[in-house]
Amino acid sequence: MPSDLLSQEPLAYRLRPVRLEDFAGQEHIVGKGTALRKAIEADALRSVIFAGPPGTGKTTLARIIAEATNAHFTQLNAVTSGIKDIKEVCSEAERVQKTLGQRTVLFIDEIHRFNKSQQDALLPYVESGVVTLVGATTENPYFEVNQALVSRSQVYLLQPLSVAHLEEILCRAVTEKNGFAGKLKIAPAAVTHIATVSNGDARIALNFLELAALTQGTNLSVEQVQKLLDTRSMRYDKTGEDHYNTVSAFIKTLRGSDVDAALVWLFKMISSGEEPRFLFRRMTIFASEDIGNADPRALQFVTAAWDAFERVGLPEGEFFLAHACVYLAQAPKSNAVTRAMGAVKRVIATAPTLEVPNHLRNAPVKGMKQQGYGDGYEYPHDHEGGIVAGNYFPVGMLPRNFYEPTDRGEEASIRERIEKAKSVIRAG
Repeated sequence: MPSDLLSQEPLAYRLRPVRLEDFAGQEHIVGKGTALRKAIEADALRSVIFAGPPGTGKTTLARIIAEATNAHFTQLNAVTSGIKDIKEVCSEAERVQKTLGQRTVLFIDEIHRFNKSQQDALLPYVESGVVTLVGATTENPYFEVNQALVSRSQVYLLQPLSVAHLEEILCRAVTEKNGFAGKLKIAPAAVTHIATVSNGDARIALNFLELAALTQGTNLSVEQVQKLLDTRSMRYDKTGEDHYNTVSAFIKTLRGSDVDAALVWLFKMISSGEEPRFLFRRMTIFASEDIGNADPRALQFVTAAWDAFERVGLPEGEFFLAHACVYLAQAPKSNAVTRAMGAVKRVIATAPTLEVPNHLRNAPVKGMKQQGYGDGYEYPHDHEGGIVAGNYFPVGMLPRNFYEPTDRGEEASIRERIEKAKSVIRAG
């Protein structure tokens, strides 16, 4: 291990910028001319919440604000702070405001970790302007942060950094005095490889570089880096927002019939440890919700693949997941069943009556038959084509169309059979 590269502080900490000019990425919120950049430069910031994946610059932006503002700057970590800490900080902010006429900027990292009581304790001070809140969260603030706090803050969504931005950060780490200051040589292809496998996370990229420098020597080739970093970092939390975003992308891609992209989302989830039965459950729902009778075999296919998975397990069970994914993506799509369900539910909710007409009622005993139960019912199998004219709707409800098949896949022939049947049924 090269002793001249050792430091008590991690590289990612040492290299964190303190000026907007040195901040990489997130041009959509802090690029030149943006409202947030102008507010920071003019020291006129109002409460903000920075939300986004790890390593995208949330805490760094808070540090830049701390350096740029003339306000009193203080911070709390939601993991270790309680209501008592909040009240102490806010009481101090009130004192500073009254005695010095100075506002306080309060940075709260992991703000989503505050429970409702803690967030409620903070709210009056944010609302009155005693503190200007700068919150940071890896979760969706619209779900995880008190809506009253969100409504009093400007929410900025940070995106994973591009490979180009990560390459820029890594090159700075090699040359700047807070980094390796010329003590490390690294092949451009190695820089690109680290940037590519870091999944948009600057902290991971810098940790990878530091690990490579400390274990592989001061002249890094792409082969050395590839050998050390043989597995890319995967940002995926089975209970977090990226879980729901990825599942959403998977379902929408299946619906969009892009087989190849659907496989990408599927194997992202599999390689991140997603529960296979959850994936089969979603694909089973999809088979009826988005394919339906356009390909009636889709539901059978997914349930058969699921059954095969239960018999075989992982890792070979990945074949059945992929097989089902490909089948669903290429199948003709129809949401006619879904639309029919919705239409029927709306009608039932507002119908004045859903009484069963006499000719459709069950008549197991003689007395019921005498009351007219079953009277007028004609057995379809006794008629040509197995269809008989009649009204099958509840009393007082006029016949109407709920299920309207598309002209895609099997539903084209189903449409023909339904229309032929209706021409007979409703003729009477």
